Amino acid sequence: MQNKNIIEAIDHWGKVDPERIAYKEKDRCHTYGELYNQSNRLAAYLIKNIKRKQPIIVYGQLQFDMLVCFLAASKAGNAYIPIDAHTPEERIEMILSVANPAMILAVDSWQIATDIPIISSNELVVIQKEGELIKNYQPVTANETYYIIFTSGTTGTPKGVQISHTNLLSFVNWELNDFNIEEGMNFLSQAPYSFDLSVMDIYPALVSGGSLSPLPREIVDDFKQLFTTLFQLNLEVWVSTPSFVDICLMEPTFNGEQMPELKVFLFCGEELPKLTAKKLLERFPKSHVFNTYGPTETTVAISGIEITDDILAEYKRLPIGYVKQDTNIYIMEEDKELSLGEVGEIIIAGPSVSKGYMNNPLKTEEAFFNYKEQQAYHTGDAGKILPSGLLIYEGRMDFQIKFHGYRIELEDIDHHLADVSYVEKATIVPKYNNHKVQQLIAFVVVKEQPFEREFQLTKAIKEELSQTVMDYMIPQKFIYVDQLPLTTNGKIDRKGLINEVNAT
Repeated sequence: MQNKNIIEAIDHWGKVDPERIAYKEKDRCHTYGELYNQSNRLAAYLIKNIKRKQPIIVYGQLQFDMLVCFLAASKAGNAYIPIDAHTPEERIEMILSVANPAMILAVDSWQIATDIPIISSNELVVIQKEGELIKNYQPVTANETYYIIFTSGTTGTPKGVQISHTNLLSFVNWELNDFNIEEGMNFLSQAPYSFDLSVMDIYPALVSGGSLSPLPREIVDDFKQLFTTLFQLNLEVWVSTPSFVDICLMEPTFNGEQMPELKVFLFCGEELPKLTAKKLLERFPKSHVFNTYGPTETTVAISGIEITDDILAEYKRLPIGYVKQDTNIYIMEEDKELSLGEVGEIIIAGPSVSKGYMNNPLKTEEAFFNYKEQQAYHTGDAGKILPSGLLIYEGRMDFQIKFHGYRIELEDIDHHLADVSYVEKATIVPKYNNHKVQQLIAFVVVKEQPFEREFQLTKAIKEELSQTVMDYMIPQKFIYVDQLPLTTNGKIDRKGLINEVNAT
């Protein structure tokens, strides 16, 4: 089935089956009727108070009201920018300066002083319950921006990836058609809404009349509560990074007997290790396990493959799949297309590719270009295409990495670490295990400092760093050196340090 409009497809369920469950919170369920009516009322408010196409911040965690805000923004013709409530203030301020939003919808309590109009959670409740119902609206459509996800940037300033309605529609139709997704399935919703992996559960679930079962951060962080909750969710579709399922596999009872309804595993955000896939097939023999691949700039994922025992036996490193039908992959070296089996940069072209970074023409020009009359993106990933059409990932071509599913530019952490009061110079390197980033290691030259013990210094640096970067960007290990090694060009020799920490 090919949907033509995201909002119409979701609204369909609110009209024909308003009592159908859309969202299952711990203490209550929310229906498609609620989603339809509340988003319509909020959209009417937005239309009355801000201009069409102006971006809106939606601030919170994994609440039903976040979804209401997303749909309301789209119905009003505005792009939304999801910001997780755990985001450091400095990063939020950077996003505000880049995005210049017209309004902030604060599902969680907003703490930062700003001149931008803020609608509090209490006000949102009143608008959603008592506001006027919308009669005519022009939702986001075609190449208009549907949402903007902010990712790490090399200068320390986040980049806003603009995803259009066309981009999102291409992705959603592909997921619903190619991954054993049936009408009305219950999806795990664990990824923060500020992380584009969440798009892999939100929209396929809502477009197909399914339900979302959120797993809030406080439950994920409590190992005992995590499994008590997981086993009660009756999940049918699992969406997460491989790192999260690795945590779950530490629990011996995480298996198909405890979770018999679980039919589909969808992984994205980082490389799926063979061992993880092998364990899942052993523990969930009746489930389908899919590996997918794609940068945020190409709308969640553009290739996928079901991992079977045959695939495990055939490949040393799991393939990242066959490209979706409407998209083209090219393997290139500079401006030259390479032959099948040759390793080069993965270039993605087609209707999933973003129009570029918000208010950042310089970075947009560096990363995006027109190729064979299609919008194309330089992934910076190395890869090759086999004669069968399978895409094989061969690692990053630069110093951008994936860690726990989050894309991180190492220079971004360098930039913030160098601003810490005890730090003279620093550089971050990844330590790998089985082709996967296991930890981030900081090599640091320190200024004069008052601490007697290294662990005290490390604690102080981490505390200061936590004020400016996300927690997944804080290095796990600190190595203190008198000076950082340099290349012949006088640049910090990060490659040399990467080789050093990965030598054993």
